[in-house]
Amino acid sequence: MSMEKEKDLRAVITVVGVDRVGIIARITGELAALNINILDISQTIMGDLFTMSMIVDMGSARKPFVEARDELVALGREMAMEIHVQREDVFRYMHRI
Repeated sequence: MSMEKEKDLRAVITVVGVDRVGIIARITGELAALNINILDISQTIMGDLFTMSMIVDMGSARKPFVEARDELVALGREMAMEIHVQREDVFRYMHRI
């Protein structure tokens, strides 16, 4: 299967779930394995709830956007976390004022 490169493809990734050791390491490890670069990251603990949001560059990803997104969503299910991946342009359009 040929993969169409999407130069400068940025995405927003959000992660929500119960806090525990290793969440950031597991998710960022998967991003590294997919060759997805983290441009900005923010994480917060509210009580026992972990939240993290990232802006990533997927332009050099080893897999097309949809496949990488599906792998990250599956990782979230495996970790009992909610992981959402959305193209940055779509995210901005949906959240405009």
